Amino acid sequence: MRVAKRVEDLPAYLFVEISRKIAEKRAQGIDVITFGIGDPDLPTPGPILEALHSAADDPANHRYPESEGLPELRRAIGVWMQGRFGLTFDPETEILPLIGAKEGIAHIALCFIEPGGVALVPDPGYPVYEIGTMFAGGESHRLPLSEENDWLPDYSLVPDDVLARSRVLWINYPNNPTGATAPPEFFAETVAFAKRHDLVVCHDNAYSDVAYDGYVPPAFLQAAGARDVGVEFFSFSKTFNMTGWRIAWVAGNPDVVNALMRVKSNIDSGIPQAIQRMAIAALEGDQGLIGRNNAALQRRRDRVVEALQRIGLRVRAPKASLYVWARVPEGMTSADFATRLLEEQAVVVTPGRGYGECGEGYVRLSLTIPDDQIDEGARRIAALAGG
Repeated sequence: MRVAKRVEDLPAYLFVEISRKIAEKRAQGIDVITFGIGDPDLPTPGPILEALHSAADDPANHRYPESEGLPELRRAIGVWMQGRFGLTFDPETEILPLIGAKEGIAHIALCFIEPGGVALVPDPGYPVYEIGTMFAGGESHRLPLSEENDWLPDYSLVPDDVLARSRVLWINYPNNPTGATAPPEFFAETVAFAKRHDLVVCHDNAYSDVAYDGYVPPAFLQAAGARDVGVEFFSFSKTFNMTGWRIAWVAGNPDVVNALMRVKSNIDSGIPQAIQRMAIAALEGDQGLIGRNNAALQRRRDRVVEALQRIGLRVRAPKASLYVWARVPEGMTSADFATRLLEEQAVVVTPGRGYGECGEGYVRLSLTIPDDQIDEGARRIAALAGG
């Protein structure tokens, strides 16, 4: 049996390896605290689940859905976007529901990347930007992000010969893995850069509503001219604690949205309609749950940051996202530090190198485990240096 080269070249997905290590430790009877995967532990709110239960009993929702999603869902997304960002969208042409943001992120490369084409991707960054590009036969050019530049890319560093072949630009703020945020001026700069070089901008805004200390993350599409050059991905997963239901959406330029809809219509059969109904309930229901979630996550953030600082790590308390990004001790790699924490304290963190070369020297901690485990994990982290 011959496996396609694209599969042979495919690296193991970062969190598969992390899950394997956790399973090994637990099989040895060790109590492992894991800050590894950004999967919110807070449950999907009851009213949203009630909408799912009701929709599941309706025979109309037992049939194939449409790839473009229910018109009612697209309209509800448009109303929510208007309220949240002050933006108006045509729900027929500028909004497309997705089977989770990861699905849309992976598939959009098929719309614009051809063999030899280039996608500009952040480093460190979400691995799927590069994987989707590879599946489409393209190449990724990594944009180095650094702490000194507040984890924002410097577009002037992209070589002219790379720009000549570039078709897609990926950005992601609030950022995974660094927790960095971007000011509106950066989005305006991105629009101008994309227009100069005929790029499609894809902004991964999955953490649009996970924010702390009163910070309200902006949308890329709020920048003047943004809709001319790109789209933005949003997720029910983090905003409404719905990771297990796999639903998200993309909004923005109608030509980009249409291209992705055409690809999806030939690959998937859409989101189960009962799940679309629960998504409508989330958008139209009590938005106070977002603030309550963030208050709980902020308390966790503060405890984790304090524990990391107690052992002498350099770390900024993030204003948004589900992650704390910390510099490891001098003389250690990110893998060295993560291994020591796992072996000595049975605590899992994600090595920054897994997100790209520029992630080396850092580790990522997710704030998505129960409070008692947060407290125990913070205690174990502090104990690493005898604190």
